[in-house]
Amino acid sequence: MATTADFKNGLYLNFNGKPCSIVWFQHVKPGKGPAFVKTKLRNLENGRILENTFTAGAKIDVINVERRPYQYLYKDESGYNFMHCETFEQICLEPDLVDNADLMKEGQRVEMMFVADEERCLTCELPTYVELEVTYTEPAVKGDTASTNAMKAATLETGAEIMVPLFVNIGDKLRINTVDRSYGERVK
Repeated sequence: MATTADFKNGLYLNFNGKPCSIVWFQHVKPGKGPAFVKTKLRNLENGRILENTFTAGAKIDVINVERRPYQYLYKDESGYNFMHCETFEQICLEPDLVDNADLMKEGQRVEMMFVADEERCLTCELPTYVELEVTYTEPAVKGDTASTNAMKAATLETGAEIMVPLFVNIGDKLRINTVDRSYGERVK
């Protein structure tokens, strides 16, 4: 057991039965009354930010969270199947735990966050950028550019659909930002 004196940004703790990390905290000692600690906590299961005030010296339950490298293998009726890159142990995740799963292709490396004591997966994160090939997009028509940032829809090799600039053609390899699903650049 730890106390509020052990608070630091990035500390993982169990708050109301949910795994959370401290994003921000401030120790406050008012002129009248007991000291307290104001915090902003990120729920690791859904990413929401929670604000909470702890009394100074309150006991907290610190948890051990680990990040582990995995490789995406395939998808079947039970979910997405991954293999640990070092131990070759395989696990299957439900679709709601995998963000931007349609941007993942077989062999893609991902990073998973686990609560170590329970061996429970919290998140599965793709790298910030992935490189995918365009399988279908409408050809650009001359005179279509009424504005400088004209975009069109493109289907990628994984089946994902994103918006790309008009000069992108079928067969181009693109660098895609997995955070906001946006076009980054063409790759040679």
